[in-house]
Amino acid sequence: MKSNNPEATLVETYFENKYEIVSGKLSEEEELYKENILDHYKNPHNKRKISHCTFNHKDFNPLCGDEITLFIKTEQGKIIDAAFEGNGCAISQASASMLTDHIKKMSLEQAKQLGPWDIFNLLGIRISHTRSKCALLCLKTLQEGIKEAKL
Repeated sequence: MKSNNPEATLVETYFENKYEIVSGKLSEEEELYKENILDHYKNPHNKRKISHCTFNHKDFNPLCGDEITLFIKTEQGKIIDAAFEGNGCAISQASASMLTDHIKKMSLEQAKQLGPWDIFNLLGIRISHTRSKCALLCLKTLQEGIKEAKL
């Protein structure tokens, strides 16, 4: 069943058009990305608080209990630092680690334009539909934080 929510529709379209949700052996390239995800989970980048941040926002996935707090520091419309704290599965924590690396030096306007496909591309492997909420929690947290901060 299709959703009327545009963001959900983007995710559904992504899965229908880009990746079939399949089980089976990962390709060699996907194995490398899987290792990268595990490395970001075990050795997360930017996992800390920013004491004098422009804004922070906390969100969670009620289905599995994953939670993330993002801390963003901006200057003249650019993200100059990004960090996170949180607990959860490897996918949610690794995607937060990767996103905080990715958005540093990005303009707020560019950050507002990020979509689900950007997170899936950072992760680099097929993410099942049920795990997509884990992967996208960091993006949801960022976008809601920007809206609340009215930036």
